[in-house]
Amino acid sequence: MQPFIYNALPGRVIFGSGTLSQLEQEITNLGCSRALVLTTSQQRDAGERLVKQLGDKSVGLYANATMHTPVEVTREALDVVAKSKADCVVALGGGSTIGLGKAIALNTDLPQIVIPTTYAGSEATPIIGQTENGLKTTQRALKVLPEVILYDVDLTFSLPPQISVTSGLNAIAHAVEALYAKDANPLISQLAEQGIAALARALPRIVFDPEDREARSDALFGAWACGVCLGAVGMSIHHKLCHTLGGSFNLPHAETHTVVLPHAAAYNASATPEAMARVARALGVTDAPQGLYDLAASLGAPTRLEQIGMRQDDLPRAVEIACASPYWNPRPIEAEAIGHLLANAFAGKRP
Repeated sequence: MQPFIYNALPGRVIFGSGTLSQLEQEITNLGCSRALVLTTSQQRDAGERLVKQLGDKSVGLYANATMHTPVEVTREALDVVAKSKADCVVALGGGSTIGLGKAIALNTDLPQIVIPTTYAGSEATPIIGQTENGLKTTQRALKVLPEVILYDVDLTFSLPPQISVTSGLNAIAHAVEALYAKDANPLISQLAEQGIAALARALPRIVFDPEDREARSDALFGAWACGVCLGAVGMSIHHKLCHTLGGSFNLPHAETHTVVLPHAAAYNASATPEAMARVARALGVTDAPQGLYDLAASLGAPTRLEQIGMRQDDLPRAVEIACASPYWNPRPIEAEAIGHLLANAFAGKRP
């Protein structure tokens, strides 16, 4: 066994079906009584139902959470927090809403309860990404880690199959990079492999039958496992590229992860044979990058950056931004090779 360091993260996780009924008690357990509910505009109706459920434990709804957490949206939400005198936030939704809850916590240190309705996994991390002036930056801060994650499998049945797929592949990306992270450790590597396997097993079944309760449960567990991996160790070239493409070119978050992942894995494959072997085993294939590509393609997910709004003329600028301040990566970051990676992702070439 190689030496390693592992820092466990604090937090309470409630997992099951019908667990939303425990929300009021969780607010009380935090010593709070004035919850501000957060959603996107698309999930306003669900947010209003939650406000009604909470009754006098809620001070209202803010329903303008936005992809990539623009700082101007955070400022607006902070005004609502101040005027409502909220003493905690309840984020209902996916990565956009969870990101806003984290941004509020970063500025106010208010406690957070997160109720994920997608497989983003960011609820399990002390990482926040924010976009300002066309650039997305990330930071780690324990104060943005939610105090409580309330997973209710029932809330994921309404997630359309195709969004389930890209959301799940986004989560898998967290675990793939955790396996070759600079600070990888045996515990997280085991969880990463388990998370990848759970999602790879569940997603085809969800596409076949969106009402498959066991598949929905496996996917939500896999999302949690992959999120824990992302929160426990560092990120590498895959996440750097996705942050660049999303923050600077406004590409959709989960779809960008879906398209880039096989190519990022191929970029690092020669430098990380053990990690790739684990990914391949979890997927039930012999070649990890090709297996990731084939899984996405077989489920009808996008496989080309061109499909999700990237312009070919913007590829050189994306390379420049990504290479200007790279994350640690097991293979050296070379602009020409990154350009080749993005060109393959743009065209949807199988690794």
